[in-house]
Amino acid sequence: MKAAKYIKLEVSDQNGSRQTIKHRSDGVRYLEVVEKCSHNIPFQNRELGNNIIKLSSSGEIDTLIIDSINCLGKDGQDIFKTIKTLMDLNVKIIAKKEELETISENGEENKLMKTVINIMSSIYEHEKDIKMQKQIQGINIAKRKGAYKYNGGNKPKLSYKEFISKMKNANCLKYLKKGESIRKAAKSSGLSLGTAVKIKKLAELNGDLK
Repeated sequence: MKAAKYIKLEVSDQNGSRQTIKHRSDGVRYLEVVEKCSHNIPFQNRELGNNIIKLSSSGEIDTLIIDSINCLGKDGQDIFKTIKTLMDLNVKIIAKKEELETISENGEENKLMKTVINIMSSIYEHEKDIKMQKQIQGINIAKRKGAYKYNGGNKPKLSYKEFISKMKNANCLKYLKKGESIRKAAKSSGLSLGTAVKIKKLAELNGDLK
């Protein structure tokens, strides 16, 4: 087992951030990652949190042990984003407080957990869309009042079809449809892992990928 244990410390804590190789009582080695930072920082924007994602992407970590899922993000949406990213990378998450394991001992994915993640992702995406619609309405009102008259406007956001039709993005989707892992699809199409994760998520939401 290539395991890591992530511990989130509050800024007021006297101890500092550190990464240490430790050994369990049975001799198994694991990486203990202790990070001291503000709770308002998204997991993947934290220095050591981002390192956990990088180690997971490269296959150096296949199991992440945490005291509670609360340490995986600044809010509910960020926590579920982190969990989904790690699950997509086939990393087993063990949360002690919630008594949660995303992958069973025989290597099978926790289907109930995946269903919950998908439901919560849909809810957060819906809330994001509502928020975006309100922002667009506000911008349109401001434009009518002349607030955007001299600022040159903003770069238009690409639609899903425009985004997915880009050559590298289309190639990545092709590999994903063939059943390739996100990591391999990203590497084969010359994209970052983050972009490949975005492609997979958007393709699932738009019915291009099951």
